[in-house]
Amino acid sequence: MMNEQQVDLKQAALIGMNWIPCGRNNVQEVINPATGHLLGTVPKLSKEHIHNAIEIAEQAFNAWRKTSTNHRCAILTKWYQKIEENEERLASIITLEQGKPFAEALGEIRYAASYIKWYSQPTLQDNGSIIKGDVENESLSIVTEPVGLCAAITPWNFPAAMLTRKAAPALAVGCSIIIKPAPETPFTALALSELALQAGVPPGLINVVTGDAPVIGDILCSSKKIKKLSFTGSTLVGKKLMQACAPTVKRLSLELGGNAPFIVCNDADVDKAIDGAMQSKFRNAGQTCVCANAFYVHDSLYERFAEGLEKRIKALSLGQGSQPHSDIGPLINESALEKVDALVRDAKEKGGNIVCGGSRWSESDRWYLPTLITQATVDMRCVQEEIFGPVVALVRYSDEDKLIAQLRLQDTGLAAYFYSDSLSRIHQLAAELNVGMVGINTGLISDAAMPFGGVKSSGVGREGGRQGIMEYLETKYIKLCY
Repeated sequence: MMNEQQVDLKQAALIGMNWIPCGRNNVQEVINPATGHLLGTVPKLSKEHIHNAIEIAEQAFNAWRKTSTNHRCAILTKWYQKIEENEERLASIITLEQGKPFAEALGEIRYAASYIKWYSQPTLQDNGSIIKGDVENESLSIVTEPVGLCAAITPWNFPAAMLTRKAAPALAVGCSIIIKPAPETPFTALALSELALQAGVPPGLINVVTGDAPVIGDILCSSKKIKKLSFTGSTLVGKKLMQACAPTVKRLSLELGGNAPFIVCNDADVDKAIDGAMQSKFRNAGQTCVCANAFYVHDSLYERFAEGLEKRIKALSLGQGSQPHSDIGPLINESALEKVDALVRDAKEKGGNIVCGGSRWSESDRWYLPTLITQATVDMRCVQEEIFGPVVALVRYSDEDKLIAQLRLQDTGLAAYFYSDSLSRIHQLAAELNVGMVGINTGLISDAAMPFGGVKSSGVGREGGRQGIMEYLETKYIKLCY
């Protein structure tokens, strides 16, 4: 892990081949969440800058779309190799601007690189088909073409992986892209884009714009030249972006909020379920969209699961991500801390038992203590809302059918987890849970080769896998008579 002095931060935006420096006053500050200190600044770009980025990216697309699949994939492979060579520096940037422990940040960089490696395979792309028509001298063909200039709005919790999950398939099929990183974590996007240029990605194909989020978002959504928008973030913002894109009828990929249930069935292996709970809940201090949110534990295993989980939670170490033995880093900002604290207070007021944690860490106002709440009920906010923090709420259940019926009423449907050793139950629950992704006897589900996304208000479209590349392609039918 490098310190702030050792990491060279690109304090600029990228448009075409030009790095736009910070102005004297019109800058956006980036704060290290672990210290509260200023980490650096990026420019607040003007509307003219954003429109210029769109023009340049459209020109780059018109040239890139004509290149061969093999050529594009070869350049992606070089980008992947550049990231591999610089993984420790990139992980250090994530830790500094986002706060997660260095080991987790390094894992994210490798996960981010896996998307570029996956989409650098030419055979993933659907090249269409040709069939003989019903009459002589007639052929019917189907071809796929890149959708065009794309925009990507990426979140702060996984600033590297969410960028490559969008940019890699876009570049692979022949699109160009404008990236708007979260204001909390722009330096990761800039570092990755710099490596892309070094790898031979032509200028203008990747652009990184920084500044006022609503202003930039409005321009990206209203521009007729941008044909697709991909967004990862809250459901509230996702709905606004969907509405803003409606007049130009853009293609959309929206990965939005979740409330992933974690179910421990009466035939589960309790020790394995505890391992999965720790994996799923406490990664990135609970700040992941597929974090297990509410834990539903069968009455027969409730006490044993709670006792085992309590021991594991109390063993977690809090500290700055640069410290080698830290398990839990800071939450991203004061607003995140206030939300988590409010959810825990609500649970306590409604009869929840705070077994451990339940407050800010006394050594800092940027950490929240890993918290276990037993005797949680479905009327508590921490059960109904996405927590985005290191808080576990255990709900006792006895009627599985009633529980599944209750979960199917939720507005969200991103992910779900359950533990069971019954093959028939595994097939039944996997079918009945109305979500986009299911983890069975595991707390980790993400994989570049698999589609990632949700149903209901958790979003539309898929990223990753073969499905992710189709999000950047249009299908054209051609009838030829000769």
